[in-house]
Amino acid sequence: MKFNKPDVKQFFQTYGIQSFSVSPDESQLVLSTNLNGKYNLWAMDLPNTFPYPLTFHNQSTGSIQYDSEGRFILIESDQDGDENTQLYAIPTKGGELKPVRISEGNRHMMPSLSNDGKTIYYTSNKEDQTFLKTYKYDIENDTEEVVLEGDGAPTYFAKLSPEETSFTYMKMFANTSQLAFVYKDGEHMRLTPETDEQHTFSGLAYASESEIYFTTTYNADFSYLAKFDLETKEFSKVKELDGISLTDVKYDESTNSLYIGGSKGVKDTLYRFDLGNGTLEELILPVSVVMQMKIAESGNLYLMGVSATVPTNIYKFTNGKWENLTNYGVPGVAKEEMVEPEVVTYPSFDGTEIEAMFFKAKPENDNGHVILWPHGGPQAAERQTFRALFQFLIYQGYSIFTPNFRGSTGYGLKFTKVIEGDWGYGPRLDNVEGLEWLIKKGYADRDKILLMGGSYGGYMALLLHGRHAEYFKAVVDIFGVSNLFSFVETVPEHWKPMMKQWVGDPEKDKEKFTEDSPITYLDSMTKPMLVIQGAKDPRVVKAESDQIVEALQKQGTKVEYLVLDDEGHGFSKKENEIKVYERVLEFFEQYV
Repeated sequence: MKFNKPDVKQFFQTYGIQSFSVSPDESQLVLSTNLNGKYNLWAMDLPNTFPYPLTFHNQSTGSIQYDSEGRFILIESDQDGDENTQLYAIPTKGGELKPVRISEGNRHMMPSLSNDGKTIYYTSNKEDQTFLKTYKYDIENDTEEVVLEGDGAPTYFAKLSPEETSFTYMKMFANTSQLAFVYKDGEHMRLTPETDEQHTFSGLAYASESEIYFTTTYNADFSYLAKFDLETKEFSKVKELDGISLTDVKYDESTNSLYIGGSKGVKDTLYRFDLGNGTLEELILPVSVVMQMKIAESGNLYLMGVSATVPTNIYKFTNGKWENLTNYGVPGVAKEEMVEPEVVTYPSFDGTEIEAMFFKAKPENDNGHVILWPHGGPQAAERQTFRALFQFLIYQGYSIFTPNFRGSTGYGLKFTKVIEGDWGYGPRLDNVEGLEWLIKKGYADRDKILLMGGSYGGYMALLLHGRHAEYFKAVVDIFGVSNLFSFVETVPEHWKPMMKQWVGDPEKDKEKFTEDSPITYLDSMTKPMLVIQGAKDPRVVKAESDQIVEALQKQGTKVEYLVLDDEGHGFSKKENEIKVYERVLEFFEQYV
């Protein structure tokens, strides 16, 4: 039998996983996945790995938590990507969502169930849109009290101690300035010593009622493992690794050890740290990037992760071996038919070394065109994760170049901070220098370059189009910022306290805002454009795309506009994802 070569549309049918959890007795695993085209909760009765549906609400799910006795599951879910997450409960056998904490138009974040399953701690903007409050909700008595009020910065609940004698929380002044605290017996204690230097905190775990382990960049460029002792109120550095940021931390009581996630550039690492003897062991990961970890009482580690050519899957680590619990791939397309990226580095305009990935189309498919993809964030990074959008375009013959320009994470705090107050100069030139490096190395022809980006990447696509149109044949902007002045005014209220550090002050930095706003360069935007926007996007609101599209249409620039009425800052529904991918491909095909 001879079969046709897989069609590019095979990539459209790739399924995703948003989050997961495992029951206390490890008899059931529940995951948010889009097996029916929209995200719902599905479950597997372990050790069996055949999924069955629990919900039919057709919406994204963030946090998933089991009651400690496995009586119910607590979830947070929004409506069509509006990010106004509400709290619901469902029986472990599935069924109708039971509203637990609902406040129309507001968000419920960081929910945490008490060990007895009778209390929920969570952070919300329902009474303070800017600085937030944390609540303690008594399920049995249907009563609620405020246990923490934000003061001077948005304040988020973090972790509850094992015996619930204390809890930790974070004050977020900026992406690169976060302070961690613990509250016990009426006293608020900061986990890191006083300093004028901004630093961050990420993963955190209680090893006992008095021992808190967490990762921080306090007095360092790369985050390391630290400890705070609640009895002595002392901070200490525990473990650091050269050039690697230690991120997530999970405590395994069965072995008195920590599982610690690490990040270096485009890939992750994983370690087990024995608290008894202080030894650190690196574990070989089955994925390139770790998205979520959970430790069972038995000591089994459950992990959700992804690689460049393998979509998100869930794995179990037991007795030193990894086991696949899900087996998502691209239907009808073998892993070998996809492309692994080449990790490269190049010097930018000022000598700064920039790491990037280059996905080279296979010779039999190569159409000679390269797509520049500036990533979103901007204080994030393009990593070795699976993007169906990438792989289907590569399969169609396009190569893709993804620079981790200055401001990206994974290269130290100083590198990440450089973009603050400079959204449009250094990062823009890093992308331009990347193109010149590609051309010089023979990776790209000067007259065969396309441009596409989403979120901050959409902003950069617009800015590069306006200031360097000569490089590109056509441009795709996916919910990108077009005007810094309007952007800082329309972000969610709890983002606004950090906008001056992150982007700048629109009054004091008026000249810089004007210089770095894509809409300033309308006259130079002469290449065909496709603009894609979610109507319910709370981060980059629809007005950002509306204004650039209207202005381009008015001046006669060829622009297509696709608005998704039931999406926010991303694509939560398979039919919308397919619609976007097909439109992007059709658009690029016109100019190849």
